Parts: sequence; structure tokens; C-alpha cells
Amino acid sequence: MISYLRGEVLQVNDNPPRVVVLTASGVGYSVVLPTFVHESLQPEVGNPIELHIFYSVSERQPLPILVGFKDEGDREFFEQFIQVEGIGPARAATALTMPVPTLAYAIETEDMVTLTLMPGIGQRGAQKIIATLRGKVSAAASRPIETAAQRASRVPSTRSDVVAVLVSLGYRNTDAIAMVDAAIRRDPTYDDDPQALLRDVFRNSPATPAAST
Repeated sequence: MISYLRGEVLQVNDNPPRVVVLTASGVGYSVVLPTFVHESLQPEVGNPIELHIFYSVSERQPLPILVGFKDEGDREFFEQFIQVEGIGPARAATALTMPVPTLAYAIETEDMVTLTLMPGIGQRGAQKIIATLRGKVSAAASRPIETAAQRASRVPSTRSDVVAVLVSLGYRNTDAIAMVDAAIRRDPTYDDDPQALLRDVFRNSPATPAAST
């Protein structure tokens, strides 16, 4: 079973987030990256990369799936997360758009709003997550986590920068603000990284601006 990979980034796919890691033995492994891992690592072709790997294969999923993480703690949380009924490895990898401490804290505090921001996780899914994992992820929840006040001190400049870019591309100011605010609601963990926020906006918003009126 594969639990760790070190090598060179041979290929990057942003949607869905995935990298091919070329190891020293000359073997290339295709690894799925949860969004928060992809945004944190910012993998580029030719750069070195190290990943803690979750490996899964089953009768229902005959092709192996490898999911990569920056550290072992995040992988351990993932292994707990997929114990929730109806959440398999592929769905979990798509759902994890926020850092593990943020999600673990939301589980421990029964924060339904934060949990329902995950793609594909509605009210019922959030309830199942809390029922299954509350009390079991306190260690992950206690890891360093950015407070709401700290986020608020940084987001306005990032928000305004991205709104300005969208307006320069032809989007109406009101539309640009709505798109950016929707992206921040999906993932409230953006720091001083307008490029990451802009990518999120483009992934989830109209490709071309509406005609100005």
C-alpha cells in the first residue's frame, strides 16, 4: 500500500485538482488533491513535491484512488471523514475545500453553516458528519486555526483587489462583488492570495461578463 510519495510534479490538473508525481524510480502516480491542499501547495510542473497518501481500492471502486495531503494529521482526518455514511474517498476529496482545523472545529461546535459550505454536503450530510465525528476530531480542531477577526483583517484588501480585476474584465461592479462574496462564503480561509480567490470565482461563475447596462 502507498502511504507516502516524494518526487517531481510531472503534470498538474486544476479542475479537478490532481497531480502526477514522478518518483525517483521513474514511476508516475496520479494523485487527487483536495482543494485546500492544492491551494496550499500551488504545485507547478518540474517542482519537487512530498505527499502523505491515502490509498483506496474496493469492489465498488476497482481502480485505485490516491489522495494526497501535506501532513499526516490531515490524512488521518480524511480517514475519519470517510467513515461518515455516504461519503467515500472521491466525494470526500471534492468536499474538503477548507483546511482540516476549520472543518474539525465546525464539527466539534456543531457549526452547520460552515459544514454546508462544502460542495455536495447539504443539511442532511452535515448532520451525519456531526453525528458520526463529533467528539472524535478534537485533536484536529485544536490545531492552529485562524480566527474570524484575523480573516476579516485580511479579506477586505483581497476582496477589493479581485473585484477590481473583474470590473476591468468587463463585469458590472455589483456582479463582481456578488461573485467574490459567494467565493468567500464557499471558502472563508483566503489570506493575502487574490489569485486563489480569483480562480475560485472563475471556476464557479459565468465565463464571460454580462453586458453592461
